[in-house]
Amino acid sequence: MACQKLGSRADVFKKQGQECEYSARCWSCSVPVWEYTTAAYCSSGLPSDITAVVGEQSFHLHKFPLLSKSGLLEKRIREKIDKGEDSGAIDLSDIPGGAKAFELAAKFCYGVKFEMTSSNVVHLRCAADYLEMTEEMSEGNLIAQTENFLTQTVLRSWKDSIKALQTCDDVLDIAERLQIVKRCVDSIATKSCSDPDLFGWPVAQYGGPMQSPGGSLLWNGISTGARPRNSSPDWWYDDVSCLSLPLYKKLISAMEYRGISQDVIVGSLNHYAKRRLPGLNRRKSISDVSNCLSMTTLTAIPSEEEQKYLLEEIDRLLPFQRGVTSCKLLFGLLRTAIILKASPSCVSNLERRIGMQLDKATLEDLLIPNMSESVETLYDVDCVQRLVDHFLAMDQETGGASPGFGEDGQMLASPSLLPVTMVAKLIDGYLAEVAPDVNLKLPKFRSLAAAIPDYARPIDDGLYRAIDIYLKAHPHLSESEKEELCRVMDCQKLSLEACTHAAQNERLPLRVIVQVLFFEQLQLRSSIAECLMVSEPLDGGSRQLGLPISGEHRVAGWPLAARENQTLREGMDSMKQRVSELEKECSAMREDIERLGRSRSAGKGRFPFPLSMKPQICSTKQAAPAPATTKTTPSEDKLAVVKAGSGTAPLKLSKHKKNLSIDA
Repeated sequence: MACQKLGSRADVFKKQGQECEYSARCWSCSVPVWEYTTAAYCSSGLPSDITAVVGEQSFHLHKFPLLSKSGLLEKRIREKIDKGEDSGAIDLSDIPGGAKAFELAAKFCYGVKFEMTSSNVVHLRCAADYLEMTEEMSEGNLIAQTENFLTQTVLRSWKDSIKALQTCDDVLDIAERLQIVKRCVDSIATKSCSDPDLFGWPVAQYGGPMQSPGGSLLWNGISTGARPRNSSPDWWYDDVSCLSLPLYKKLISAMEYRGISQDVIVGSLNHYAKRRLPGLNRRKSISDVSNCLSMTTLTAIPSEEEQKYLLEEIDRLLPFQRGVTSCKLLFGLLRTAIILKASPSCVSNLERRIGMQLDKATLEDLLIPNMSESVETLYDVDCVQRLVDHFLAMDQETGGASPGFGEDGQMLASPSLLPVTMVAKLIDGYLAEVAPDVNLKLPKFRSLAAAIPDYARPIDDGLYRAIDIYLKAHPHLSESEKEELCRVMDCQKLSLEACTHAAQNERLPLRVIVQVLFFEQLQLRSSIAECLMVSEPLDGGSRQLGLPISGEHRVAGWPLAARENQTLREGMDSMKQRVSELEKECSAMREDIERLGRSRSAGKGRFPFPLSMKPQICSTKQAAPAPATTKTTPSEDKLAVVKAGSGTAPLKLSKHKKNLSIDA
């Protein structure tokens, strides 16, 4: 820490008792003595003739050394003399810096030795301004001395600038009027953009710091024992985190004015928030927590009101720009805001910031504990619903549109669909995570699942998994509620593995199982058709290309083509076998349904499927008659059971989209 010694006379302190008052020998004595006693007096020939009262402390001094330096004391004494009052007592309780600052100013007047440092120069400068210790009163007065020390020493050092700015809290108004705060902030903001070696470490004549053979830094050829350090853009985060919030805000504004990168500023805000808000350290590592605990030993933990105010101010300082602030920091601030019950505007701003970049969040980020007393769910599903709404609104504003479709009705891929597709996958995982909660109501679960547009899910396996978990955790749901929930899922977007699982899932409604079986058959048919279309050109091409090519080249390329044809034929045979099995199952289901319909002739219209349904839906052959006798499996017997009283529903196969819709 930089310091400057003022005065030349020795100083001797004596303390007696608990209450401290100050007395001094005559200013003309060679060794003035300051005594801490209960009653102050001058022990030399001349008694003290003036008493300065600063708060609860009294300073018994002499007029001449004070009046020759301070314009304020001269005015006060002259006014008392003009009014005929006692000029021996002067009240200086409003002096900036209090008794300590006045003591240093009085020592300066007496010429007593003391050290002016970055820790007391601000208070001393404000006290000198208050006492009007200008050059008009005396050459080389205290104002000039403090200004020279500030300019030439303190503001040139990074640590001294931080320390001086930190001491401005007690005298903030006067320090701002004297431009001390602005000068310290400007100095720190300028140095934060520079290499720290230029002002915090010894610099060599040619470029960087010189090093000894052992690796330590050299200063004028002498080893300092210090090791060189690699500077990074975040080297100053820890130093400025000790500043109070008003001073820190001024520093951030000055850095933004100088064009410092938003990423660097957000990193500083993140570091500052984690030091001041204990709730943000929930997921820190052990080393980070130990560092935070060491910091809390130096500063007291703020109260909840102080934390709430700090959180709202940090929210105002954060740039409202996508991708600048990390989702982890935003989610941490949001959780803390909910716990501290911050203002609704603060919570809403944080939710909008997260919604702008929801595609960069993780499943762990979305698991926000529910702090509401009216809702009994484990996680805050309503908050996630608002985040999704903000994201979709932002996606529409920034030009995000529905995907286009080709001539064959297939969805065209687009790079703009990547964020919304990632959000859809994230929400499907979140639904699977919250589905086991027995207190999660069906409308809330279905609303969140339906909030994602259809084009955002290229495959519905994740949604099917979440629905299956919800049905397992809520067995009390009625058949109609299950069907309502399953409507958010598109059976055409299920993979073959998901279709196989859904066809054997007893928790799904009967209609959904039939839909799954039908679309699984369509997928197999289309796959076989594609294989046939690919294999025919290969066969024809091999025959056509084989004629003009010599026997040597034909023999060399023939094994590869033969292996490809063999692989395609094996795949086609396996698919044909699977299609045949599905046709048998569908035919057996149709016979069971018709048999049950004939046995209940009085209950016309009670079946969910028309009895006159043609067998072409479940058969690849146009005129193949149904088998006379078919053995039904237990799963098929379960599918044949239909509740009485349900209305008939026609099966409609769309010509272009190949979509089966069953309307109850």
